Amino acid sequence: MTKADEAVASFKSGFSCSQAVLSSFSEELGLDRDTANSVACGFGGGIARTGNICGAVAGAIMVIGMKYGMTRLDDNAAREKTYALVQQFIRDYTTKNGSITCPDLLGYDMADPMQFKEAREKKVAARICPGLVEDAVIVLERILND
Repeated sequence: MTKADEAVASFKSGFSCSQAVLSSFSEELGLDRDTANSVACGFGGGIARTGNICGAVAGAIMVIGMKYGMTRLDDNAAREKTYALVQQFIRDYTTKNGSITCPDLLGYDMADPMQFKEAREKKVAARICPGLVEDAVIVLERILND
Protein backbone atom coordinates (compact mmCIF):
# COMPACT_ATOMS: atom_id res chain seq x y z
CA MET A 1 0.00 0.00 0.00
CA THR A 2 1.37 3.43 -0.92
CA LYS A 3 1.53 6.28 1.58
CA ALA A 4 -1.20 8.03 -0.41
CA ASP A 5 -3.42 4.94 -0.17
CA GLU A 6 -2.65 4.66 3.53
CA ALA A 7 -3.54 8.32 4.13
CA VAL A 8 -6.79 8.07 2.15
CA ALA A 9 -7.76 4.91 4.06
CA SER A 10 -7.02 6.69 7.34
CA PHE A 11 -9.22 9.63 6.29
CA LYS A 12 -12.03 7.35 5.16
CA SER A 13 -11.88 5.50 8.48
CA GLY A 14 -12.73 8.73 10.31
CA PHE A 15 -9.49 10.57 10.98
CA SER A 16 -9.21 14.15 9.76
CA CYS A 17 -7.21 15.11 6.68
CA SER A 18 -4.35 16.48 8.80
CA GLN A 19 -4.21 13.30 10.89
CA ALA A 20 -4.29 11.12 7.78
CA VAL A 21 -1.36 12.89 6.15
CA LEU A 22 0.83 13.23 9.25
CA SER A 23 0.24 9.68 10.48
CA SER A 24 1.15 8.16 7.11
CA PHE A 25 4.70 9.51 7.57
CA SER A 26 4.96 9.62 11.36
CA GLU A 27 6.51 6.30 12.24
CA GLU A 28 9.40 6.66 9.78
CA LEU A 29 10.08 10.06 11.37
CA GLY A 30 10.11 8.65 14.91
CA LEU A 31 6.60 9.61 16.01
CA ASP A 32 4.06 6.93 16.89
CA ARG A 33 0.67 7.09 15.16
CA ASP A 34 -1.31 7.87 18.29
CA THR A 35 0.84 10.89 19.05
CA ALA A 36 0.71 11.99 15.41
CA ASN A 37 -3.08 11.76 15.42
CA SER A 38 -3.25 13.69 18.67
CA VAL A 39 -0.92 16.46 17.47
CA ALA A 40 -2.71 16.83 14.12
CA CYS A 41 -6.27 16.67 15.49
CA GLY A 42 -6.91 20.40 15.76
CA PHE A 43 -5.74 21.08 12.20
CA GLY A 44 -8.53 19.17 10.48
CA GLY A 45 -11.31 20.96 8.65
CA GLY A 46 -9.29 24.06 7.88
CA ILE A 47 -7.95 24.30 11.44
CA ALA A 48 -10.88 23.24 13.58
CA ARG A 49 -13.42 24.19 10.89
CA THR A 50 -12.39 27.86 10.89
CA GLY A 51 -11.98 28.08 7.12
CA ASN A 52 -8.22 28.39 7.12
CA ILE A 53 -5.51 26.19 5.69
CA CYS A 54 -6.59 22.74 4.49
CA GLY A 55 -5.74 20.07 7.05
CA ALA A 56 -4.03 17.92 4.41
CA VAL A 57 -1.71 20.86 3.76
CA ALA A 58 -1.16 21.40 7.50
CA GLY A 59 -0.32 17.71 7.90
CA ALA A 60 2.20 17.91 5.07
CA ILE A 61 3.81 20.99 6.61
CA MET A 62 4.14 19.11 9.90
CA VAL A 63 5.88 16.25 8.07
CA ILE A 64 8.34 18.67 6.44
CA GLY A 65 9.01 20.22 9.84
CA MET A 66 9.57 16.84 11.46
CA LYS A 67 12.04 15.82 8.78
CA TYR A 68 13.96 19.07 8.29
CA GLY A 69 12.87 21.52 10.97
CA MET A 70 15.15 23.56 13.17
CA THR A 71 15.82 22.13 16.63
CA ARG A 72 18.59 24.50 17.74
CA LEU A 73 18.45 28.29 17.78
CA ASP A 74 21.64 28.55 15.74
CA ASP A 75 20.44 26.20 12.97
CA ASN A 76 19.29 28.76 10.44
CA ALA A 77 20.10 26.40 7.58
CA ALA A 78 17.42 23.98 8.83
CA ARG A 79 14.92 26.82 9.13
CA GLU A 80 15.65 28.02 5.60
CA LYS A 81 15.43 24.51 4.14
CA THR A 82 12.14 23.92 5.93
CA TYR A 83 10.70 27.23 4.73
CA ALA A 84 11.85 26.56 1.16
CA LEU A 85 10.28 23.09 1.13
CA VAL A 86 7.02 24.36 2.64
CA GLN A 87 6.90 27.13 0.04
CA GLN A 88 7.50 24.57 -2.72
CA PHE A 89 4.79 22.31 -1.32
CA ILE A 90 2.31 25.19 -1.22
CA ARG A 91 3.14 26.21 -4.80
CA ASP A 92 2.78 22.66 -6.11
CA TYR A 93 -0.40 21.91 -4.15
CA THR A 94 -1.95 25.20 -5.23
CA THR A 95 -1.05 24.50 -8.86
CA LYS A 96 -2.81 21.15 -8.60
CA ASN A 97 -5.86 22.26 -6.57
CA GLY A 98 -6.16 26.02 -7.00
CA SER A 99 -5.88 26.90 -3.30
CA ILE A 100 -4.78 25.72 0.14
CA THR A 101 -7.85 26.93 2.07
CA CYS A 102 -10.86 24.78 2.88
CA PRO A 103 -13.54 27.20 1.67
CA ASP A 104 -11.88 27.47 -1.74
CA LEU A 105 -11.24 23.74 -2.01
CA LEU A 106 -14.63 22.60 -0.75
CA GLY A 107 -16.84 25.44 -1.94
CA TYR A 108 -18.23 25.83 1.59
CA ASP A 109 -17.17 27.88 4.59
CA MET A 110 -17.14 25.31 7.37
CA ALA A 111 -17.02 28.11 9.96
CA ASP A 112 -20.54 29.12 8.93
CA PRO A 113 -23.02 26.79 10.67
CA MET A 114 -25.49 26.85 7.78
CA GLN A 115 -22.82 26.12 5.17
CA PHE A 116 -21.32 23.43 7.40
CA LYS A 117 -24.72 21.77 7.73
CA GLU A 118 -25.32 21.88 3.99
CA ALA A 119 -21.84 20.54 3.22
CA ARG A 120 -22.33 17.72 5.70
CA GLU A 121 -25.73 16.83 4.21
CA LYS A 122 -24.17 16.77 0.74
CA LYS A 123 -21.18 14.76 2.00
CA VAL A 124 -18.81 17.29 0.49
CA ALA A 125 -15.82 16.29 2.63
CA ALA A 126 -16.37 12.59 1.96
CA ARG A 127 -16.45 13.32 -1.76
CA ILE A 128 -13.64 15.89 -2.12
CA CYS A 129 -11.21 15.43 0.76
CA PRO A 130 -9.88 11.97 -0.11
CA GLY A 131 -8.49 13.41 -3.34
CA LEU A 132 -7.00 16.37 -1.47
CA VAL A 133 -5.35 14.02 1.05
CA GLU A 134 -3.98 11.91 -1.79
CA ASP A 135 -2.67 14.98 -3.62
CA ALA A 136 -0.98 16.27 -0.45
CA VAL A 137 0.87 12.98 0.06
CA ILE A 138 1.89 12.70 -3.59
CA VAL A 139 3.21 16.28 -3.69
CA LEU A 140 4.92 15.79 -0.34
CA GLU A 141 6.62 12.57 -1.39
CA ARG A 142 7.90 14.21 -4.56
CA ILE A 143 9.36 17.12 -2.57
CA LEU A 144 10.90 14.87 0.07
CA ASN A 145 12.49 12.63 -2.55
CA ASP A 146 14.03 15.43 -4.62
